[in-house]
Amino acid sequence: MKSNKQIINDVLLDAAAQDKNIVVLFSDSRGSASMNSFAEKFPAQVVEVGIAEQNLVSIAAGLASCGKKSFAVSPAAFLSARSMEQVKVDVAYSNTNVKLIGISGGISYGGIGATHHATNDIAAMASIHGLRVYFPSDNFLTEKLIRALLKDDLPAYVRVGRNPVENIYRGDENFQLDKAMTICDGSDVTIISCGELVQNAVAASEILRGKNISARVIDMYCLKPLDKEIIIKAARETKKIITVEEHSPFGGLGSMIAQVTAANYPTKVLNLSLPDAPVIPGEPDEVFKYYGLDAAGIADSAEKFLGGN
Repeated sequence: MKSNKQIINDVLLDAAAQDKNIVVLFSDSRGSASMNSFAEKFPAQVVEVGIAEQNLVSIAAGLASCGKKSFAVSPAAFLSARSMEQVKVDVAYSNTNVKLIGISGGISYGGIGATHHATNDIAAMASIHGLRVYFPSDNFLTEKLIRALLKDDLPAYVRVGRNPVENIYRGDENFQLDKAMTICDGSDVTIISCGELVQNAVAASEILRGKNISARVIDMYCLKPLDKEIIIKAARETKKIITVEEHSPFGGLGSMIAQVTAANYPTKVLNLSLPDAPVIPGEPDEVFKYYGLDAAGIADSAEKFLGGN
């Protein structure tokens, strides 16, 4: 297994050999990003700014304005918060070709605690006009997403986790940028997730299937632009919707889905998320279990939700 951040390194290694305009910028984060091999092979295409995330974003935007394809790589907790003004003005408002790569997103840093958790980045980054937001779930989707983003010159924020992930996809699926992926179909409930919690949503659907509950699972890797069509279809075709996210309960996936269903096809939506409180320290799997975001917890919540009015 590989981490999704390792896949980003591999894709950029391949692409940079043919395209010298690709530059990767780090905030003392190349090791954390699993990108030492890129820096060693293409030192002339690397900029190291040190622990200065605001400078990281502004320099990336400046290079992009000169024709470079900038990838600014930094822990998601800092990239989405400390650098927010630079993202808003230098990247999004100025419409520069900067791909912001938020590594070790969500609760990836585990025991380090809340200072290093990125649990509000959907709300922060999606609120910026002109900035796309993506949370890929596995290696195959991460590769397809980065290759697609290399082909355009529009700003984007991509969040990936820290640890190796099991693959959900085979690699031969039909990928279309900004269109969510239906992993499995179902008629009783739809589970919509994003990022690396999609794996838990899929596992939960398998538990539910064993209890004769048919669960559809949608990978909403494209949080902005949001695939509204697939949400409305799910609201029409299944009884209820559950959202699962490694994020605060405010301004994230659940809020987005509820907004779409309320305006187009009202249905009950249950949001499973991290709490509006400091998250307990621990390894990600331990934290997910504690908050009911593991497969068993999601399945249990789904069963209770369907049993209610």
